[in-house]
Parts: sequence; structure tokens; C-alpha cells
Amino acid sequence: MQRISIVGISGSGKSTLARELARSIGAEHVELDSIFHQPNWTPLPREEFRARVRDVVAADAWVVDGNYGSNVQDLVWDAADTVVWLDLARRTILPRLVRRTFRRMWNREELWNGNRERWSNLFDLRPQENILLWMLTQHSRQRRRNGAALADERWAHLDVHHLRSPREVEAFRRALG
Repeated sequence: MQRISIVGISGSGKSTLARELARSIGAEHVELDSIFHQPNWTPLPREEFRARVRDVVAADAWVVDGNYGSNVQDLVWDAADTVVWLDLARRTILPRLVRRTFRRMWNREELWNGNRERWSNLFDLRPQENILLWMLTQHSRQRRRNGAALADERWAHLDVHHLRSPREVEAFRRALG
């Protein structure tokens, strides 16, 4: 494992696991969100996003976390040797996501490029603005999308680790040492 893609819904633990894996293999950890979300949450234009991701995956070793299926998944998975799919239940993710979101807002943590989560987003009924609603409304859709993508013969070269519970994630971590 030298080129690892970690996918899963918001709050599933992608970035945490990605940081650990990157440290263990001595590789760069890249959050796709940090490339896509420019200052003031401005999305990077698609072709520029693809170009930056193409540069990242040209390296010999990396751990990329994030989804962006229709935008860059082909670039990441073509170059990857491993995909880790964190496919945890909503009931597991929601409390984690609530704690993380409140901690980030309370501490005014910068995420990427000067962006911070805002209290007002918790009252927004648009899932694209409210991370909790995003997870709740997109969980099943993303599960179907990842399942279908990983069943595609195009990705047969990938070593896939489909982790469905915190216990499986922990066993995966231990197996890696």
C-alpha cells in the first residue's frame, strides 16, 4: 500500500485514518476538500481541481481522503493501489459528526484556506450547507454509489478494504501495525 484512497460519508473518519496511514507509510496526506474549497467556501473550477489532483496522484506514495466521485475519482482510483471504504452506519457517524462539528465551531478551527464551519449552518435546511443534514440525506446515496463503483471491473486492480463498523476499522489499524 503506497497510493491509498479513503472514501466514505462526512464524519466516517476518513481524515483521521488517512493521517494515520500517511504517517505509517511516510507519505503525504491530502484532503480533497482542502483543494476543492477555496477561501470563502468558493469551489475550485472542475478542470483546475482535476489538474491539482492529477499533480497529487503523480507522486509515488500518498493517502487521499475524500469522495468527489464525478469530479476526480477516476484520477485518484486510476493511480491508487488501495481503496479503504469507511461504510459505517448513520447511528455510528451522527454522534461523531455532531461532536466534531460543535468542537470546530466552538474553537473556531480553520479547516482549509481560511474556511470555518459556521453556527448558522446548523439552522440551514439545505443539506449542501448543513453538514449534519448532508450526512443524513446522502448516506444511502453514497453507499450505493461507492458499492456500484467498486463493483466495476475498471477498478479490479484495487485492493479494496470495505470497513463497516468501528471494530473493523480498529482491526484494520491493528493489522497495519
